Amino acid sequence: MTDLIAVFLFIGVVAYALLGGADFGAGFWDLTAGGAERGRAPRHLVDVSLSPVWEANHTWLIYCLVMLWTGFPRAFAAITTTLYFPLGIAALGIVLRGAGFAFRHASIRTSEQRLFGAAFALSSILAPYCFGSIVGGIASGRVPTSGYGDPATSWLNPTSALGGVLAVLVCAYLAAVYLCVMAARDGDAVLERYFRDRALGAAVVTGAVSIAGIFILHSDAHRLFHELSHRALPLVILAAVGGIVSIVLLLRYQGIRIGLRETAAAAVALVVLGWGVAQYPYLLGTHLTLDQGAAPRATLWVLVGVAIAAGVLILPSLVVLFRLAGRGRLGTPSDTAAE
Repeated sequence: MTDLIAVFLFIGVVAYALLGGADFGAGFWDLTAGGAERGRAPRHLVDVSLSPVWEANHTWLIYCLVMLWTGFPRAFAAITTTLYFPLGIAALGIVLRGAGFAFRHASIRTSEQRLFGAAFALSSILAPYCFGSIVGGIASGRVPTSGYGDPATSWLNPTSALGGVLAVLVCAYLAAVYLCVMAARDGDAVLERYFRDRALGAAVVTGAVSIAGIFILHSDAHRLFHELSHRALPLVILAAVGGIVSIVLLLRYQGIRIGLRETAAAAVALVVLGWGVAQYPYLLGTHLTLDQGAAPRATLWVLVGVAIAAGVLILPSLVVLFRLAGRGRLGTPSDTAAE
């Protein structure tokens, strides 16, 4: 039963990494697009791609929190009483990001648009970095079972820094791939090439940081390194193959890029799954197993029912939303402002 709840929880983690992560990455490219004239076209594509779905993507974050505090309350208490600094910063970043994105399109003055745009873009980097540092703190065993661990070293350490940097890079890579595919579908060869080049750059940098991260994990997170190089090694290899295939697809001719988005998403999903397999059966990296941290069995049964009901009710709505957004059938912030 505890393994089943852990699977349900990790489904949400993977979904948030792929969907919410791409949203954060779009903010990264918004920040680096350049001045008003130079960055107008890339930012417009970011706006068009994010506007219909960015709030819906955070549904997965709520899902993960509910599954964690209900299914594994001891782990939730330990994490929130130790990693409250990065959790608070990430929450603030999500709020500022949403406010900046919404207010930028409702503002008339250029100075206000720049202010809210900066809030959106900078928060889009800050939030995933904090989430990655939280993962690093948990995976390296720096969150004690009793909670109230060191509020500084629990997330200011080599493994957490690696997790934070990789989270930002992966988000940027996903967003660039998704935007490249969207530009190709719109027939915009200039923007397609623009985001293709950025996707390639993000992929290369992510690969380089990942290779450097091997040495960091070897010296700072011994159990995680061992499990990634043994039990989770097949997933790591498949993730690397997926990344290479996506690079090959990016380098091919312009036009509709069949399989590119799916391959990139699969590579990232396999990385997240590799972390989960490497950490199993521990909730806190090196201690507190799933069975030790699980809620009573009756609670877990109710949680299973709630998860299934949520999937039946919510998943079809999300599928319809993404299909409509992909076909350009939904409005943009500019449309709303004009009305």
